[in-house]
Amino acid sequence: MRAPALFTAAGSLLLTTLAVAPAGGSTVVPGAAELRGAAVAVARAADAGVTFGDCADAAELPGSLRCGTVSVPLDYAHPAGKQIRLTVSQVPATHKDPRNSKRRVPRQGALVLNPGGPGASGLYYPLIGLLPEWKRIGAAYDLVGYAPRGVSPSAPLSCQDPKRFFKGPAQAPAHPSESYKRERIAQARAYARGCAQRAGKALRFYTSLNNARDLDVVRAALGERQLTFMGSSYGTYFGALYATMFPAHVRRMVFDAAVDPDPGQIWYRNNLAQSAAFESRWTDFREWIARHDDVYGLGDTAEKVRRSYEKARARLAAEPAGGTVGPAQLQGSFLSAGYYDTYWPHRAQALSDYLKGRPKRLIEQAGPRQEDAAEAENANAVYTAVECNDAPWPKDWKVWDRDNTRLARVAPFVTWDNVWMNLPCAYWPAPRQRPLDVRTGPGELPPTLILAAERDAAAPYQGALELQRRLSGAVLVTERDAGTHGIAGGPNQCVNGYLDAYLLEGRVPERRAACTGRAEPKATLAP
Repeated sequence: MRAPALFTAAGSLLLTTLAVAPAGGSTVVPGAAELRGAAVAVARAADAGVTFGDCADAAELPGSLRCGTVSVPLDYAHPAGKQIRLTVSQVPATHKDPRNSKRRVPRQGALVLNPGGPGASGLYYPLIGLLPEWKRIGAAYDLVGYAPRGVSPSAPLSCQDPKRFFKGPAQAPAHPSESYKRERIAQARAYARGCAQRAGKALRFYTSLNNARDLDVVRAALGERQLTFMGSSYGTYFGALYATMFPAHVRRMVFDAAVDPDPGQIWYRNNLAQSAAFESRWTDFREWIARHDDVYGLGDTAEKVRRSYEKARARLAAEPAGGTVGPAQLQGSFLSAGYYDTYWPHRAQALSDYLKGRPKRLIEQAGPRQEDAAEAENANAVYTAVECNDAPWPKDWKVWDRDNTRLARVAPFVTWDNVWMNLPCAYWPAPRQRPLDVRTGPGELPPTLILAAERDAAAPYQGALELQRRLSGAVLVTERDAGTHGIAGGPNQCVNGYLDAYLLEGRVPERRAACTGRAEPKATLAP
């Protein structure tokens, strides 16, 4: 699941009994040729630099966003071969201290940002410098984003006609029938074939290891001797690969909503863990709705709220709302509330309105937007290619069926939808890589900062603990009893204090620190 909470006790126990390490087909272990190729690409980028100018699609955006390109090899083993151009964006440091208008803030270099994915673009991410929580950081750093390889406009990858990408309305059975499973298996096979047909031999080069190498080339092109980087969600994984591969090139690194980098978890088991964690977050959401039954009227217990949700699913299965919103679209909109609790009031009101015969709000929130189809198809293609290429996956459908049937008994909310998202990896035509063992020894890496919400479902908290164990000298700041996916620069001033101290002054707490969780969203009704 894109973007890969604490488990329920049952889910945690169950995951310990799942399949042995997934077995894939042929695997590739990158070696000396890629290492030499990366050095060649870095030297070339340092000479070329980046020429920033107007951004193609940013004419109406606020701020001073500028864009340029950086060339990287498609295949680092052959750095003189085909090149692809990554589009890079920048908002220059303002040098303005928001606390003292008379003080000029010295520049500390470039802060490269990645919002996650795989498949997400960071081109507009530097505009966070306009937000009050980011102004101190934006005063000291050039904020830099980019579209990773494969993400439009950086040599965009596609696996199917975007016009066919949004399929709605659609079903989303929590316990699918055998005939439904056969239908989804056929779709997964066809999708994998489409990726191979459209990308050709280039398909195998969309990997996390190449994303880490690309990051070093971007660093060199920016003229930075060492990298200052903040990655969120999936960005923490290839950031951790970077720290392992190029520890001497690291100045400061922030890992926000850390993915578990254990090679045995990449990516099949991480997705199982994620499905279990979303069940806990779905319970959190339902409990919140139940506490506000006077506002939404969906039930005064989590179980009653679940029944209201299932009632809506049944109605939508029989008659899709607006002809476009079926159970799958409903599930997708509520899944987003598992990532960000700011969505809770909007989703609760939409469900309440729908059950009262007012479907407009649900259609607006859950219905597919055809104008977004090309971007969504591209993001899905990159997500699939990177995760399928990164590691071995089970090739036997019986393994997927056994593991997820067991898991769905205690975590039905998103388990099978997560399967369908990733199932093309069972039939992937490109070679799989063996995941790098993320690990640094004492003194190899400067202190790094890990930020994690204790109940994050998209990146379960275990991942932050595992990353800290693997990166020597890393410190962990935990937002207690909170579940928003990505906590840097949000409403929690305690978290932001640690972030500012690290990026602006290089100060870190002791090995671990904790912040009280943010306030729950207010139960409100939009007009």
